[in-house]
Amino acid sequence: MVGLTRGPVTLLAAAVAGLLIWIAAQLNNAHEAGYWGIVGLMAGAGLVMAVSQILGGWTKWGWPRLSASVLLIGFGPVAIATLWVILAGEPHAGWFHNHVMAWTRDIHISGLVTDLLKYIPVLAFGTGLVFGFSFDTTGPRVRQVVERDRTVDRRRDVAPPADRSAADEPLTADRTGSTAATREREPVTSDGRTVEGTQTTRDGSPVTSDGRTVEDTETRARPRP
Repeated sequence: MVGLTRGPVTLLAAAVAGLLIWIAAQLNNAHEAGYWGIVGLMAGAGLVMAVSQILGGWTKWGWPRLSASVLLIGFGPVAIATLWVILAGEPHAGWFHNHVMAWTRDIHISGLVTDLLKYIPVLAFGTGLVFGFSFDTTGPRVRQVVERDRTVDRRRDVAPPADRSAADEPLTADRTGSTAATREREPVTSDGRTVEGTQTTRDGSPVTSDGRTVEDTETRARPRP
């Protein structure tokens, strides 16, 4: 999808840049207005080509923004070097032209600057291109509501800790009930006396602690403490 968008946008930008170059070719660089008109049009053609790639979506879409670091580190030195040559190539000697030429002789780069004078339109185009590279896009905005919804879903997926006290309540109630029932019922002799401790003979007959056989045993309810 990005390729399909980027292709037509690049073609359109190339057409616009070509139109600007053609207009620059119609100007006369023998005077100041024509000279700076050519420089401006060539720089604009380079800027159009760079911006077309941002509009084409190759840098994550989103709103364009100017990168300060790229502007200072990348574009700054290029702009200074290009402007130096452009001022040195002015058709008429002006204040800026005279000072640049004097500084050129002082640092002994007259030969380099003289060789680059014939390529001033190319330098202007490249400067506009580098300036366009200083722009980037912020990328698509992601709504924070989506992140909050995902957080809620993750919390729902986590099972709550089991309440062991609630799970053990039926078992505890059964044990308590059986113990209470055992304590409520205890054996007694036929005359109503409680059998504190009982033993059994070989045939399984219960006897009291003093050795007397319990002929008839029955149970009675023992009051709860």
